[in-house]
Amino acid sequence: MLSAALRGELVKILGKGNVSFEREALVSYSYDAMNRKYPPDGVAFPGGAGDISRILKMANRENFPVVPRGAGTGFTGGSLPIEGGLTLSLERMRNIREIDAENLTADVEPGVITGDLQAEAESRGLFYPPDPTSVKFSTIGGNIAENSGGPRAIKYGVTRDYVLGLEVVMPTGEIVFTGTRKTLKGVVGYDLTRLIVGSEGTLGVVTRAFLRLLPLPPAQKTMLITFKSLEDAAGAVSSIINAKIVPATLEIMDSVCLRCVEEYVKAGFGGVEAVLLVEVDGREDGVGADVEDIRRISTENKAVGFRVASTKNEVKDIWRVRRNVSPSLNRVRPNKLNEDVVVPRSRLVELVRGIRGIAETRGVLIASFGHAGDGNIHVNVMFDKTNADETGRGEDAVKDIFELTLSLGGTISGEHGIGIAKLPYLSMELTPDTIEVMRKIKRTLDPNGILNPGKIFSKERSPGYI
Repeated sequence: MLSAALRGELVKILGKGNVSFEREALVSYSYDAMNRKYPPDGVAFPGGAGDISRILKMANRENFPVVPRGAGTGFTGGSLPIEGGLTLSLERMRNIREIDAENLTADVEPGVITGDLQAEAESRGLFYPPDPTSVKFSTIGGNIAENSGGPRAIKYGVTRDYVLGLEVVMPTGEIVFTGTRKTLKGVVGYDLTRLIVGSEGTLGVVTRAFLRLLPLPPAQKTMLITFKSLEDAAGAVSSIINAKIVPATLEIMDSVCLRCVEEYVKAGFGGVEAVLLVEVDGREDGVGADVEDIRRISTENKAVGFRVASTKNEVKDIWRVRRNVSPSLNRVRPNKLNEDVVVPRSRLVELVRGIRGIAETRGVLIASFGHAGDGNIHVNVMFDKTNADETGRGEDAVKDIFELTLSLGGTISGEHGIGIAKLPYLSMELTPDTIEVMRKIKRTLDPNGILNPGKIFSKERSPGYI
């Protein structure tokens, strides 16, 4: 618990309106998309790096946890204050400080909504590619903490590929700059930028990000392709990649997803077992050729429908199918274990076939969708937590899926991170020596273990320390 004296000190640092200990605030900041609740002892709303530096120095002196938080859209519990302490909400820090069209860079604060940055860049003929499904809600700071990807990763990469440098408040309160601000190259010292990106708020608090932008592609085409077999759809994905076509997005949805989302979009998916959503961009002539090649490949892989959007509204209608998959799944079961495994693209058919076998063996419903173009599939094991037997079979299925993924040369998390949800499975993929190196980095940068404790690593030491 935060004592009255500590509460008073926080009010002095931030001002009365920028820190709260009221029950309503504690409840509001107690959960994320993982939907487990861990109320903090207080919620702070800093206005800049100086505020955060003073808070972290105070936390080290008094030994209480500090948990950074973006918009709370994460699926692995990365922003949950599992040991109480102070939640550090960065929502006040939401300025797009600069977009430099000449150098193709952006300077933004961590609370900027990703979709807002994309819209601002596009209004100037520029393009910020990272595109998580939560783009309308998630923040740049949260995307950096999780190294978020999204549908465009197949062609454009993930968040780390667009971070030139960062302003970061270290766990012990120092304010440092990593990387560069406007240059594409820079090899002065260790690559601290890459160390911070994807560290899930355990190694520092990002307070400013210097990002790389691209010119906006002049042409784009969006396709919706239907199949009677999920394996045929997965085969089409492999065939598209083997044909040396690099779509901007290449998404897959199975029959469980389609059944759920049909109530939202009324797209007429009856008799269809799988759908691919494909987008190509670039020069007008190249985009047209890609569409025709994808049409041919889809036909060769037994597609039963091929639709090309001809208006912006049709593009929105097609994307509504994909964007509404995750929120619609509770129509078949009230609870889900949402995993984001990745396999080499050449093993996608084997993954799809294996997941189907696991569902049958364990007697559970599994919905699969996601970024097929880069082998990243979101596997949702559906269950009702009031049914202990079904819950147990669902948990067993998750472990089976991870074992299958690793046997295919894949990884157990492509963009959701580890947090607390995947913490028990970390050693399935990483060796003890690898994990110990990571622990040493954490201990060195956060000697008192106050920043986002209990995430990524299992607890082996005293409370508040990994």
